Amino acid sequence: MSAVRKNRKKTGIRAQVMIGFMIFTAVIVCMLWFFQIGLLNTFYKAIKINEIRAVSNQVVEMLENGASMSDYVEITHRTGVSMLVTDPNGTNISMTPNAQGSALERLSRLECRILYLQVQQAGGSVLEDNITEPRGEATYAGSEPLPGILYARTVYLEEGEFLVVLFSTVVPVDAAVQTLKIQLWCLTFGMLFIGLILALFIAWKLSSPLEQINASAKHLAAGNYAIRFPETGNREAAELAGTLNYAAAELSKVEDLRRELIANVSHDLRTPLTMISGYAEVMRDLPGENTPENVQVILEESNRLTGLVNDMLDLSRIQAGVTVLSAEVYNLTEEIRRTLTRYDKLAEYQFVFTCTEDVFVYADRLKISQVVYNLVNNAINYAGADKTVYLRQTTANGTVRVEITDTGAGIPAEQLPYIWERYYKVDKAHRRAQVGTGLGLSIVKNILDLHGGRYGVQSVEGHGSTFWFELPVYPVQAVHPEEMRRE
Repeated sequence: MSAVRKNRKKTGIRAQVMIGFMIFTAVIVCMLWFFQIGLLNTFYKAIKINEIRAVSNQVVEMLENGASMSDYVEITHRTGVSMLVTDPNGTNISMTPNAQGSALERLSRLECRILYLQVQQAGGSVLEDNITEPRGEATYAGSEPLPGILYARTVYLEEGEFLVVLFSTVVPVDAAVQTLKIQLWCLTFGMLFIGLILALFIAWKLSSPLEQINASAKHLAAGNYAIRFPETGNREAAELAGTLNYAAAELSKVEDLRRELIANVSHDLRTPLTMISGYAEVMRDLPGENTPENVQVILEESNRLTGLVNDMLDLSRIQAGVTVLSAEVYNLTEEIRRTLTRYDKLAEYQFVFTCTEDVFVYADRLKISQVVYNLVNNAINYAGADKTVYLRQTTANGTVRVEITDTGAGIPAEQLPYIWERYYKVDKAHRRAQVGTGLGLSIVKNILDLHGGRYGVQSVEGHGSTFWFELPVYPVQAVHPEEMRRE
């Protein structure tokens, strides 16, 4: 509960999205104000400067090509740039009509001469962007001059060197700024309103699937494994829901296995305990019942009980990662023969072992013997009417393969993927011939995984099953002679 209260103090995804979107909208609005109002004069002047430079290039090209006066008039009328052409001494040679009344007309011969010298000293061109001119001829007190840009450059023609002076008026943008401010205020409120609506919508779209998943996860945490997570919303949320649905299904399966384990353990442990308790009471209370046969029953049931407990302990150690392999080189074929001698007392069962040669492997002798023992026990539990278990050892491509086959009822194809799981039993009936907690095959799987070996099962329903595993063959020439004699 403390973790829940701690998490509630954190900002939710809906609030984070809304805050982030509103900050983004505010940044965009501020940028609009900065560029449209703060930098409007700068941009406007930069555009006029580029324009006057471009016109000067056109004029120079026209002078070099011998264009007529009408061409100059046309270009200056179109761009609003007035033009004056003088010689190096400042003598006025040509002036466009729109230059009359402008700052160019007021330039004296001396000023033109000085301007020419400035151009020469500057390397060919001069730009002045703080020129002012009166508002037409009818100037009067209180009228303010209009700002303008003057650009002068020299040009060399066949007739000699000339000075080209261009002038462009920079119209004040105060009225435009006021208009833009009104528009920007309207735009600001509109964007903030739209941004708020979009933020609410996007935050709802993003958070709603997660809120549903969170609500379902609480049911899952409470043990309701039948809960389904809605796979809706964006791709990530849908994938998360799908993963949680898979996890819920797996947890449900584990819960079923846990319940089955309790049932199996309750039954399989109760049986030997009942036998041990019953025979012990008989031997205590009835004279003459302290016979070797009764003692043997108690011993067998005790061994059976010990085996069940050991299976659970072995699997727990292996899955906890505390089991360490004690690998050595040994004769696998001979070890299988020794394992089969444990079943000599089962006179009603037959064990047929075929092999072409003795094979050495580098593995944990005890663990691999446990694998063979569990697979043989499994085959005994599910043996057919002939009560025969077949073992076959083959080698190919540096690998030894051991197969254990029974002639029982087989395993349905739909159950084959689950037989290696803990506590799983194909036959759920608790029969005397099929005892155990269902841990044998899971132990086999984990041991072979530790060795890096391959394993599998082939089964046809009604025709028995064949369990197999493979290990790398240890070269015979690498086996020490003493080791071979010892085997």
